[in-house]
Amino acid sequence: MTLVDLKAVVIKTQDFRENDKLVWLFSDKLGKVTAIAKGAKKSKSKILSITLPMCYGQYTLFQGKNLYTLSEGKIINSFQGLLGNLEKLTYSSYLCELIDICMQEKESNRYLFKEFITCLYLLNTDALDYELLIRSFELKLLKATGYNLNFDKCVLCGKPIKTSNYLSLSNFGGVCDACPKEHGMFISKAAYNSLRFLNKTPMDKIYRLNLTEDVKKEIFKITYFIISSNYVRRPKSLEMLNYIKE
Repeated sequence: MTLVDLKAVVIKTQDFRENDKLVWLFSDKLGKVTAIAKGAKKSKSKILSITLPMCYGQYTLFQGKNLYTLSEGKIINSFQGLLGNLEKLTYSSYLCELIDICMQEKESNRYLFKEFITCLYLLNTDALDYELLIRSFELKLLKATGYNLNFDKCVLCGKPIKTSNYLSLSNFGGVCDACPKEHGMFISKAAYNSLRFLNKTPMDKIYRLNLTEDVKKEIFKITYFIISSNYVRRPKSLEMLNYIKE
């Protein structure tokens, strides 16, 4: 057996046999990995607390022939404060679902791991607009997984643009006034400029952005479409997000 130490967040769990759990971790070194947590369903288990959803910790895994086995761990931040607020719980569950959907097993992505942890910490505070924080993370996730949106140049002719009222969803970016408007959607310039700001700005700096509800809806419509169209499945948590917004 090979011993592996890594920092990771529990993004999903599932009952496995009588007293065991399957635990999906998103880690700094190995990306998404699946591990058996033996005895984790027992109330007195020493590893129960480190297998709870959203728990961020230092984990020790043994690599077997087919799966890892979670041996021990130490909590860095349980993020259990997210569980006591319906809105925060829904958004954090959505973040974990996005990671599960967009990442393959053992596909390391240190940039995305760092952004994911940052987003959880910020979501656990009351310092930012939750909705804009999630939009910012979605754009960074798209960038990290090969679907980066280009807001500075026309994606059809390459001409630099300061703003636009049209976003090509097949070419992932803005279209200038001279190029044909196909396979995309018209948006307000306020929404376009806001997307560009969120795309390039660190998440802890987005408090500078103050948007109307109409612009927020436009931005959500765009990220919703791209995420739903380009990954292996559509996140179910988006339905809950829609419900919360209504």
